[in-house]
Amino acid sequence: MPHHPLVDALRGGLVVSCQALPGEPLYVPAGGVMPLLAKAAELAGAVGIRANSARDVREIKAAVELPVIGLVKKDYPPGEQYITVTMAEIDDLVAAGADVIAMDATLRPRFDGVSVADFVAGVRRAYPDQLLMADIATLEEGVHAAEIGFDLVGTTLSGYTPQSTDAPAPNVELVRELAARIDVPVVAEGRIRTPEQARTMLDAGAYCVVVGGAITRPLEIATGFVEAMRP
Repeated sequence: MPHHPLVDALRGGLVVSCQALPGEPLYVPAGGVMPLLAKAAELAGAVGIRANSARDVREIKAAVELPVIGLVKKDYPPGEQYITVTMAEIDDLVAAGADVIAMDATLRPRFDGVSVADFVAGVRRAYPDQLLMADIATLEEGVHAAEIGFDLVGTTLSGYTPQSTDAPAPNVELVRELAARIDVPVVAEGRIRTPEQARTMLDAGAYCVVVGGAITRPLEIATGFVEAMRP
């Protein structure tokens, strides 16, 4: 199945997630930090960047030549979805130049009661040429996302939703099952900690692999070392 040239550029490669949320050491309200991480990823040979917020997408696009997967994390109580949930966020990411927009495509309740399929259809009407990535947690959600027209399906939320609490980390089997069931490229993402695990994901059928915390979150990385060295 032929893919968009930008999607084809991700094949077999590493996408580095460069994100920091309020309260984390690398979060700076004025910005400027994530482009430095993105530049390091580019120099290392990464094929893409994943970034949170229109501001970071815009700054990273100005700093590197790599395609950027953009998203916006924001809670919308009482809904359970929180990754690019509204059209306002889609508008901001399109304006910022996101090459791909990642959206919560789990089957959890949305705050507005709109189905994922209807929301995606609305995005397609507004931006017919925009590439979209589904962030899902289960096989059912991944198959559904492919059926409703996403360009990429990522295992981003496996282990982070009530429907996937018992999922292994990382969820190699979910990648393998999705790759066997859908024609849409499967992006392995979520709790991938080592280069060996990333390689395993490709061997299981992943189109590309996204790694975040193991590369771009020094607090998380250092904590792992400290805990492993405790007597």
